[in-house]
Amino acid sequence: MVGPKTLLLGGQRKTMDEALKIVNDIKAGQIKPVYFLMGEEPYYIDKLSDYIEENVLTDDEKGFNQTVLYGRDVTMEDVISTCKRYPMMAERQVVIVKEAQDLSRNIDKMESYAENPTPTTVLVMCYKYKTLDKRKKWTKALDKVGVVYESKKLYDNQVGDWIKRVLQGKQYAIETKAAAMLVEFLGTDLSKINNELEKLQIILPKGSTITPKIIEENIGFSKDYNVFELRKALGERNEKKAYQIAHYFAENPKDNPIVLTTGQVFAFFSNVLQYHGLKDKSQKNVASALKVNPYFVSDYVSAAKNYPMKKVSAIVGALRDIDVKSKGVGANNLPHADLLKEMLVKIFN
Repeated sequence: MVGPKTLLLGGQRKTMDEALKIVNDIKAGQIKPVYFLMGEEPYYIDKLSDYIEENVLTDDEKGFNQTVLYGRDVTMEDVISTCKRYPMMAERQVVIVKEAQDLSRNIDKMESYAENPTPTTVLVMCYKYKTLDKRKKWTKALDKVGVVYESKKLYDNQVGDWIKRVLQGKQYAIETKAAAMLVEFLGTDLSKINNELEKLQIILPKGSTITPKIIEENIGFSKDYNVFELRKALGERNEKKAYQIAHYFAENPKDNPIVLTTGQVFAFFSNVLQYHGLKDKSQKNVASALKVNPYFVSDYVSAAKNYPMKKVSAIVGALRDIDVKSKGVGANNLPHADLLKEMLVKIFN
């Protein structure tokens, strides 16, 4: 039986595999007249657009035959008019529309072009954070003559596997905790994560395994004093460690913004509350239901043992108030240290 997490990971692999297929088809000379790149995750949209911009035309051809437009500056009529031009001293021209989502109100005007695209033009639409209605006739027509690619947003529990797969393709490996640290500190922003991974690849030889120590030394995260370790200490009711980390945060507020700290702790206890309500508490189901990396499931198991559901509900309510105060609402901008102390008192007492 295929579980929810398997389906999610399958979707993540599909997104990546489809992007690789587009690149490989272009390398093989199978170039389509339209690439409509859409979806919640901008990483693959940017990667594919950049690849087409850099590789479809030669450097000599780009001067006259490559046009980059921005959705906020043009109309759909401008885009279509540009696409209907003929290339100069080249087999084709490339027209790239970045931030094409700014044309969403009039995107249906692509219908006539989708039915009869200019064969000597390669149109790339970068339609971020939105998707087309695939049921529409013109969208189906677009899919027949070109490529309609959807870049789906990854959940927290999918990003660790994505990191491992990306690194594997570049002949690197990464320890589970190191991948979890990157997700914990950078969230699901694949572009940010990829930038940090590329920095590490510059200094590490191929075949290396990225460890938590390497992350700490080269990306600037403290393995002992970070939100990841604070949440773990709170879950274990380790008051001494939690207060040590809070003191470190108060001493280094620029590196540890209070809004981020309260937000992360709130998310943690919200998940603990959700964990209490699960009937199936197997690691696989918990990771899927909470949308977290399986590596973190033990943290929620530990926290649920230390905090009954009623107490967790009270903590979540208190954290809402502290989060509001951290944003300067009705609290006269309380000092960072005072807010952290109040948060720990509310949790432990």
